[in-house]
Amino acid sequence: MNTESKPATKPAAPIDERATRHARSRYNAIAPIYDLMEGLVEQGPKVLELGVGTGKNIPHYPPQVEVVGVDLSERMLERARKVAAEHPDKRVTLLQMDAQQLDFPDEAFDEVVSTFVFCSVPDPVLGLQEALRVTKPGGRLLMLEHMLADPPWLARPMQLLDPLVYWLIGVHIARRTVENVQKAGWQIERVTPLSFGNIFRRIEARKA
Repeated sequence: MNTESKPATKPAAPIDERATRHARSRYNAIAPIYDLMEGLVEQGPKVLELGVGTGKNIPHYPPQVEVVGVDLSERMLERARKVAAEHPDKRVTLLQMDAQQLDFPDEAFDEVVSTFVFCSVPDPVLGLQEALRVTKPGGRLLMLEHMLADPPWLARPMQLLDPLVYWLIGVHIARRTVENVQKAGWQIERVTPLSFGNIFRRIEARKA
């Protein structure tokens, strides 16, 4: 068995030693702040999830997305923290907070997400206005909500039952959520019906 080392293959072209020294010196200089510089380029969108609840959406966020989830209920957040702990690859921060009074600066987020939340926010328009305030210009609102049905024969019983359902479980079943989004100042881009009677809908809106 031949154990003699083979000579290294020479580069196809001569190395520019001057340029190499320059590159080395520049990277030596920026080494202390390199991670910060890379982070500015690699950072994904910052998403606010209103009413994060038990954290059911956490597993579905891409790892590069920074998620801040807020909920009014500490008991809900306890369950969400367990889900977050099971997905250490996700960048998730969980905070107890009222959607009607968000403790964030203006234009702090790229997107706002909510799933079946604005049926229970006491003042939905105020909550949606707060969401608009903390979203950057051009940022999106993505909602999955249930609301008052379109057919009158179905809408009327929902309106009659709404006070009882709210008293029992704290949820309104007869809200006009698309109209509330518009009242709050969002620009509706798309409303996708997801069920019979348009009770369940996906709403996509944008901040001007």
